[in-house]
This record gives sequence, C-alpha cells and structure tokens, in this order.
Amino acid sequence: MNSAKSPRQVATAATAAVRGYNAFLLLVAGLGGLLYGIDVGIIGGAVPYLQATSGLNASQLSFVVAAVLLGSVFSTLFAGLLADWMGRKPLMILSGCAFAVSIPVIALSHGYGPLFSGRLLQGASGGLIGVVVPLYLAECLAASSRGKGTAIFQWMLTLGIVAAALMGMYFSYRVDAVAKLGDTAALFRFRDHAWRSIFWVSLPPGVVFVLSSLLVAESPRWLFRRGEANRAYESLRRSRGPEQAALELEEMEEIARAARLKAGQRVLDSLLRRKYVIPFVLACVILFCNTATGVNSIIGYNTGILLQSGLSDLGAHWGYVVFTVVNFLATTIGIMLVDRKGRKFLLIIGTSGVIVALAGVALLFRVTEKRSVDCREAVQALVSPSQELSLHFDPAMARRLLAADGDASSGIDNSRASLAIIYSYGGFTAATSYVRSDDAAAAPIEITRAGSMPANRIEALFQDPFADLQAARTAPLVIEKALVGRVPDATHGWLVALGLYVFMAFYALGPGVVVWLALSELMPTRIRSNGMSIALVINQLVSTTLAAIFLPFVSKHGYSSMFFLFAGFTVVYFVVAAFFLPETKGKTLEEIEQHFEIQQASKSAS
Repeated sequence: MNSAKSPRQVATAATAAVRGYNAFLLLVAGLGGLLYGIDVGIIGGAVPYLQATSGLNASQLSFVVAAVLLGSVFSTLFAGLLADWMGRKPLMILSGCAFAVSIPVIALSHGYGPLFSGRLLQGASGGLIGVVVPLYLAECLAASSRGKGTAIFQWMLTLGIVAAALMGMYFSYRVDAVAKLGDTAALFRFRDHAWRSIFWVSLPPGVVFVLSSLLVAESPRWLFRRGEANRAYESLRRSRGPEQAALELEEMEEIARAARLKAGQRVLDSLLRRKYVIPFVLACVILFCNTATGVNSIIGYNTGILLQSGLSDLGAHWGYVVFTVVNFLATTIGIMLVDRKGRKFLLIIGTSGVIVALAGVALLFRVTEKRSVDCREAVQALVSPSQELSLHFDPAMARRLLAADGDASSGIDNSRASLAIIYSYGGFTAATSYVRSDDAAAAPIEITRAGSMPANRIEALFQDPFADLQAARTAPLVIEKALVGRVPDATHGWLVALGLYVFMAFYALGPGVVVWLALSELMPTRIRSNGMSIALVINQLVSTTLAAIFLPFVSKHGYSSMFFLFAGFTVVYFVVAAFFLPETKGKTLEEIEQHFEIQQASKSAS
C-alpha cells in the first residue's frame, strides 16, 4: 500500500502550516500588546487606593504614574540597538522577563522609592515591547496581512486596559462593601491590599508571553542583514508561500545591491541621509502628536477625572470600565477597516473626532471650575508654627473655609465640595490632589517639608533649576492657592464620561490602530530599528512629561485647561495626517521605501 502523499496533500499541509504559524504570530503579538496595555492601564484602577493609603503628595503620585512612561523612555532609547545586536526574538524574551520581575517589586513595595523603581522597571519592559513587537511583526508578516497583524497588537493592548479596569472594578465593589461597615481602619487596610492585589493579578500574562516568544522564528529581515539569506528565506517560508517568499527575498537583495552600487562612495546607514529624513521626521511628528492627544494621561487618571466630574467612587470605576470597553470595541472596528480604508483615512476621521470630544470635555469642566473660591488666607491661618499643615476636609471644614473667606453663600454645597491646595517652600511649588468633603474615609491633607522638598540637588534641578534648595529648607510654608469648588452632580459626571467615550472611540478607530503601522512602515529597513527607537523616545518623553505634570497642572489651572491643551496638539496631528502622510495600504516595505526615494529624487531634479 502506497503511503506517500500526493502533491495536493503536500501543498494543503504546507498551506495549513503557514496559516497555523501566522495565527501563532498573531497570538504572540497579542500577548505583547496585552502586556503593553496592562503597563498603561493597571495604574488607573490602583491610583485611588494608592492615593488614599501611600501618603504620597500630588507630585509624587504623578511621578509614580509617569514612572512607567519614564522607564519606557530609557528602554526605548536602546531598544533599536538591542534589536539589531541580539535579534528581535531574544529582545522579546528579555522584555517579557522584565515585566514579570517588575510585578513583585511593585506589589511588595513600601514607600515612594521602591514603588517608583518597580514602576520604572515595568515601564522599561513596555518600552522594549513597544519597539520590538511591531518591528518584528512588520518584518515577518506579508503585506496583505501586515495591517491586520500589527493592529492585533493595538487590539490586545486595549484588551489589557479593559482587563486592568475590570480588576479595579472588582476591588471597587469590595472596597465599597468594607466602607459600609463604618470601620475607618479596616477600610484603610483593605484599600492598601486592593492596589497591591491589582498588580499581582497582572503577572501571569507576562510569563505566558515569555514562553510564547521562545517558539517563534527570528525576523527574516534581521537575518538577511546579518548575511544569512538561507535562514531568512526559511523564516519567510514559515509565514507565506514559496513564491511570495522568493519574491520578497529578491526585493531585499535588490535594495541591498542598490545600496552597494552608489557611485564610489561609502553608504552610511544614517538617519541624516536625505532619502531617510522625510519618513523619519514624519514618523517622529506622528508619534509626538499621538501621545500629545493626552491618551495615556486620560487612561491613567480616568477614575480621578470621573470622580472630580461628579461621579461616586463606584460610578467612576464603572465609568472607567465602560471607557476601556469602548476602546476595545472601537479598536476592533479599526482593525477591520485599516486594510480596507487605509491608514490616512482612519487618521483623518479619528483626529477629527478626538478634537471635538476633547473640546467638549474641556467646556464641561470650565462651567464648574469658574465657580471655585480661593480660600488661601483661611488655609494659611491653619499652618502650624513648624510650617506644616494637617487638614481634614469634611463638610464642617468646607463650611469653615467658605465662611472665613466670606463666600458661605457662593452656591458651593459644603457637604459636596472639593479642595486642592497649591503651596511652596521657597521656590519649590507643589500641589495636593483634589479631595472631596463627601468622602468620609479620605485621609487628611498632609503638607510637610520632608514630603515636599527635593531630596538632593539633582532632584531640585529637575523640579526647579532656578530655586535655591538651601534657602528653601528653612523657608516658611506659603499657601499660594486653596481652591474650594463645587463637586458637580452625577448627571454632569456622566456627560464628562460620555465625552471621554467619544474621545476614546475616535482615538482607537484612527490613531490607536494606525500609529504602530505608521511607525514600522514609514521607516526604511536600514534605519527601522534605530529610527523606531528615536521616534518612540520622543513619544514617551511627551507622554512622561504630560503624566508627570497632570495632577499639579490641573490643581493649579483646572481640568479644562488640560483638555484644551490636548485638543490643540490634536489639531496639529490632523494637519499632518491630512496633508503630509502618504497612503501605505497594500504595499511591501520595500515599495514604501522606494516611494520616498522617488519623491526625494523628483524634488532634487526640480
């Protein structure tokens, strides 16, 4: 009996193997996106409990939130060099291991230093993942599925944010149940347990990502650049048919030959070469504008934003869950459209909706913020002789502050008021987070010199390079503003939530899906890894800066000013997408590179 397989059976088996491997690539991409999403979203549900139990001031809490972005800056800076030196696959394994290690460091931390360090390591893992996974996918997937495949990274990223929100929602219900017991000490302990548990639950995806990364092949483009054409072809064959693999290998060889045949001059793989400048600058601008929409800050501080807009703790957590689900669903739609409608179309539609939504939320906050009362003198009178302040903001204290300022009848309900204090020691200014008089379990506002001053000259340089640290160590505590405001009703809160849902829907539909494609597709092969690193460093620097200044900025200027700032940056994003971005749908990476070379040649000729 002849057991040999027919040619059709062999072809069918080969096709099935290719499909199976492509599905596995998408799984690994999805796990990478899931970790990145958890990096971004996990802090959203943890912040209210961390704020209530850690004793951190607004600046320190902002830096804990921003630390994950700061870690991304440092790791992103070297991610391209590491990806070129050690390969895409080993770097994916390393990034997963860093994430897995960061979780116990955070969950077991006590105090600002260990917490900041753990978040920094978590951010470093996210920075590596953000470079190497889209880079790996762009170099491994065929042009026909590259859009969908790279969008899976963003899709699972949004699922990671949803998962983080659901963790926060679960603990919000449990915190609410403990709060009903009326035991303040028990509530404090459980809030401390809640934020630590939220981080522990995010550990398993990191372990699974590491194990999955061990099973994929190395990038064919990386192997070809290392002179291993045979291995590159075998890697290509795992994700497409033999004809397509041979065609793409031939295109790589043509690009390499063209580079070697430049008239007698050494070809430098420099970002400053004229044919690389336009795609590089375009990618950098897109990455800058993408994070300047404020998306990471809005995700990280979402629960706090909704609390200040008028929702209860439980309502704010539910609002955040709905926010993340909107993100997930809109990303799903974007994935289905990105290879049909194209990258440019989705960016134009997405940025247009984002501008309208951000402006709407800013106006909603503006209506309530303009009614705030500055009770600076009344709070200054409460400062102790040791130049410290301990203030429990409850309805009685709200009434006292408003009466002392002569604004007892200002329309602010003392049983539903908010307070933020801007203060300084010498030239070093800081701000407290907003507290509400209707939160019976809220910890008192504590302002101390030790908790507000930079620990050394290096920290002082970053906080304020012109302030005198030595003089500030003996300077009195000065209350610059003490803004008592009206906490809006739940209707206002849900209107703000609706505006944020519109923002998230349009962001996810356009910029959220397209940004990773634009980053990996615009960069020519020779500069892709280093170019992506530099562009993402710009992205993470902007994101880190916005996250670090968010709480102090809104304490001083209000949420409305912050959202108007985000809207202004998005206008720039719209202009770039509409007038400068080329369409890359359905083109191989080599065809996109040739587009910019032809464009540069035509400009030189004219």
